Amino acid sequence: MKYPKEYLDEIRTRLKVSAVVSKTVSLKKRGKEFIGLSPFKNEKTPSFTVNDEKGFYHCFSTSEHGNIFDFLMKTQNLKFGEAVRTLANLAGMRPYTFSKKDEEREKKKQTYISIYKKYINFYHEKFIKNNTNAKEYLKKRNLNINDVNNFKIGFVDKESNLYNELINKFDKKVVDDSGLFYFDEKNKKFVERFRDRLIFPINNLSGEPIALGGRIISEKNYLAKYINSPETEFFKKGSNLYNLDKARKFSNIYEKIYLVEGYMDVIGLNSKGIENSVANLGTSLTERQILVLNQFFNHIVICFDGDESGYKAAVRAAENSIKELKPEKKISFLFLPEKEDPDSFINKNGKEYFLKYSDKNIIEIHKFLFEHFKKETDNSPSSLAIFEKKLRLICKTVKDEYIKKYILEYFLEKISKLTPFSNYNKTKFKNKSQKSLSSTQKHFNETKSLTGVELKEYSFLYLIINDLNLIRENLHLIKEVKLFSKENKLVFNKIIDKLQSEENLSIDSLEVDSQLVDKIFKFASIKNILQNKIHENYKKIELLDEIVRDLKNYELEFRIEELESKFSQDLSESTFNEIRELKKLQKIN
Repeated sequence: MKYPKEYLDEIRTRLKVSAVVSKTVSLKKRGKEFIGLSPFKNEKTPSFTVNDEKGFYHCFSTSEHGNIFDFLMKTQNLKFGEAVRTLANLAGMRPYTFSKKDEEREKKKQTYISIYKKYINFYHEKFIKNNTNAKEYLKKRNLNINDVNNFKIGFVDKESNLYNELINKFDKKVVDDSGLFYFDEKNKKFVERFRDRLIFPINNLSGEPIALGGRIISEKNYLAKYINSPETEFFKKGSNLYNLDKARKFSNIYEKIYLVEGYMDVIGLNSKGIENSVANLGTSLTERQILVLNQFFNHIVICFDGDESGYKAAVRAAENSIKELKPEKKISFLFLPEKEDPDSFINKNGKEYFLKYSDKNIIEIHKFLFEHFKKETDNSPSSLAIFEKKLRLICKTVKDEYIKKYILEYFLEKISKLTPFSNYNKTKFKNKSQKSLSSTQKHFNETKSLTGVELKEYSFLYLIINDLNLIRENLHLIKEVKLFSKENKLVFNKIIDKLQSEENLSIDSLEVDSQLVDKIFKFASIKNILQNKIHENYKKIELLDEIVRDLKNYELEFRIEELESKFSQDLSESTFNEIRELKKLQKIN
């Protein structure tokens, strides 16, 4: 549902950007604008500016900029509609109402949420007042009254039935559709779905309850240990995550979000200070859940139980979630020791040990999938063929073309090391190619002193030098490329001159300092790829095209940095617009 432009403009007119921002950022007046510490990054020197005249904020340390709606969405992790409602209220305006059908659905939704609130509050308060076996159970799990209050945990005893009280207060059909009760055919009445269970409220992103999870505490093998509310008009298991309403508020602090299997895992982690944790709701991890997490966090760490069922769930999760992997996002897996779950593990070892264990043992999603399917092979040609086919099929599901390309390259490079021919060659030339430890360390230290641009330029020049005739035929691809380091620029200009003027061309005829050529050959990371594709010209052109695109992006980045520095001085709208256009171009590249 789209808000009319006039309604949004009225909100902007009534609210100054500084009035909205100052509720979360301490601002100081400086000339025509305000300045403060960035809400997007920890910093000591203010780099965040607000201009009421032009109606925007800009952060020079992170390049974040936008209007009052953007600010609320980014700092409070609100959806656009939520930001509009919040700001309309702040501006003293009535909430915008949509069509009759929309109004009816919204009214039904509010009734539905009110039913859940009433139900949760009743059993939460009753649980706190009464001594029950459920309290002893939570005590054994090292949870206290603060945890119970924080997560609004309740307990539905066997004799309770809130149905009649709810239908006297709310629309009977909405109560029946809520999933809190089911019809007992034998006794011809509605009964509690969660009787004799601890209940855990499942909230939407705004923190409103829309479903429940329930855990049995008595030893009854014929009953499921965990159950959830059935899906309703306002609750879809595959689109929601337990505790995301709370965890999302920490996305400006933490890069990682821990995705675990159960409610008790989330509560256990939270009780020890790991607040950036959520759980899926008793189903396989869905693409939708990954997309939702990606809105708030850059690194999803999937941490399931350290048993066989936890491992199988992790494999399913990996196959589903790799589809949504993005260049700026990461998905990793953390496997706990056998018979441990996140709750038991952190209770035994504490927060610091858990975090150290996590940093040391997480494995990236593509590496985990490779290792998993590798275990299923017996190194026979047939087995390896099935293995490669499976990995290629997984790659095909990845939606982002760049991620797909690099994951496939990783898989194929690893597979090549398993073939007899590769092993033969590796053994044959082992003494010739193997570096000593000190030599490797020296190379690493030298590489560390180089910038990313220099390393990319070395690969670019290496690719050209190694097939000058091919490059001559495709000169148009490199003519407009700009290099940044002085030495590399010198080599590149000589190459261009020679390619345009000479018929027969070789490395020797370039008349370039041999030390510079040696440097290119030493630090060009692309040489390892070229060794496998030395005869495939179309592959070389693909690689060249990719490096050219990267170098152009570096050029854009440097230009954006220059303009942002200029913008901090003059706050010119034309400079701001140029930054925005360059950023659009950057995304296209």
